[in-house]
Amino acid sequence: MRGVGTVLFLVVLATIVATGARRWRIPAPSLLVVAGLTVALLPGTPEIHITPEIIGLVVLPPLLYASAEDVSWRELRAVWKPVSILAIGLVLASAAIVGFVASVITPLSWQMALVLGTVLASTDPVAVTALGRRLALPPRVQVLVQAESLFNDATSLVLYRVAVAVAVAASTVSWAGAGGQFALLAGGGTLIGAAVAGVVVLIRRRTEDPVLETVIALVTPYAAYVLAEAAHTSGVTSVVVAGVVLGGRSDRLTSARIRLQLHAVYGTVVFLLESVVFSLIGLSLPGLIHELGDGDRLWPLYSLALAGTLIAVRMLWVFPLSALLQRQDGRRRTNWRVPAVLSWAGTRGVMPLAAALSIPVAAADGTTLPGRPLVLVLTTSVVVVTLVVQGFTLATVVRRSGIALEPDHTEREEASARLSLADAGMRRLDEISELEAVPEVVTDRLRRALQTRQEHARERLDDIGGSNGAGESADHIYRQLRRDLILEETAELQRLYDTHRISETTRRRLQRSLDLEEARLADA
Repeated sequence: MRGVGTVLFLVVLATIVATGARRWRIPAPSLLVVAGLTVALLPGTPEIHITPEIIGLVVLPPLLYASAEDVSWRELRAVWKPVSILAIGLVLASAAIVGFVASVITPLSWQMALVLGTVLASTDPVAVTALGRRLALPPRVQVLVQAESLFNDATSLVLYRVAVAVAVAASTVSWAGAGGQFALLAGGGTLIGAAVAGVVVLIRRRTEDPVLETVIALVTPYAAYVLAEAAHTSGVTSVVVAGVVLGGRSDRLTSARIRLQLHAVYGTVVFLLESVVFSLIGLSLPGLIHELGDGDRLWPLYSLALAGTLIAVRMLWVFPLSALLQRQDGRRRTNWRVPAVLSWAGTRGVMPLAAALSIPVAAADGTTLPGRPLVLVLTTSVVVVTLVVQGFTLATVVRRSGIALEPDHTEREEASARLSLADAGMRRLDEISELEAVPEVVTDRLRRALQTRQEHARERLDDIGGSNGAGESADHIYRQLRRDLILEETAELQRLYDTHRISETTRRRLQRSLDLEEARLADA
């Protein structure tokens, strides 16, 4: 990284591209990688070199934490068996087969080919989560894809450390030692993550300061990561465990006002970090290519072959596993729609890049480690291929599989829940009115508000179930017209300010009032 100017350029580039991706409904990680690669190929663009500290210490913890917070405990318990098989068995198979293919088709020694296989073995939680946000997947499928990418780190990290030890020190592989390392990394990371989450729960229950709450939320993933790494366990596992534990308790730790603030702040941080890191992947590739030797010029073919191997191994693992699990559940006919989506969702991203950058430069005898530049190029290029090919086509695969939730389904579920909440509030209000001496004017006001919510929910249910999208409910028409009126009022407010008829304080107060009403209309 070259100074503040480069960082600012990356932030501006990433923000513009990510904003365009949202507007055009294109997966942001895929478009950001393409944009970064395009900019890097322009004449005069300086070479970007990423250090392991930038990815591993600055970027990964908050992104992993945000991904882990989204995981539902209930859904996770329902899919723990396939997640365990994918997080251990598939990672082992991918590392072995990719390492073998790399040793055959590339100039890498078998030791460095094994390192490459372990680097590329696991799916990436940051990329999977970023791609999955825009897909209307059923909750269980979404959790299955996301949980696999979060919990396969311990397996891939143990394999990576064993492979690096073989490549650097030419030591023999001890499977008993590898099992002990796995227990230390996964178990130690789990304990430290749970301990950090427990401390954070105690602190957040005793404070209602929005600033302090925001600082604690931002510091938590870094604390979990640094403490675990200092104890020589898995920092990634620690962050994931802390995120899952705290994510399931967030609604009981803070007030609604603080939750809204935390959501806004963390959403901004995640947006910026995701945008910058995926841009960096594309920007860094040309610089890595320049470090290759003359014998490594076939790297594009190697990259395509390795990416194809990863996809093939994943399909050959997921489809039989899905058929076996469905037979155990007593299904006579095998459903191939979910395994098709699960197979195609195995993108690589930030995690493999961080692992590849951490490969030592020199061997134990002080000589330069052969093949390291090629491993970096192949890792980055495979990440680019999976993000572009699978990222741009994943939505199509989901749509053609037929498992995506229809918008009507989500709207119906939300409207039904709103009606149930209003009904529960009405029942509680009736109980209070009978048992306590509450002023009638207060109960009438509360009852009218609840009745309005009930009517709105019923109108939405009738509109979804009755017209099937053919017409518009009165409530929908009202919201649409009210938005138009708000636009007109906003323009009039600006005119009053421009003609010096109101002060800046008044303008800000009235504009905030209009903004809040427009937000309520969007959420209604």
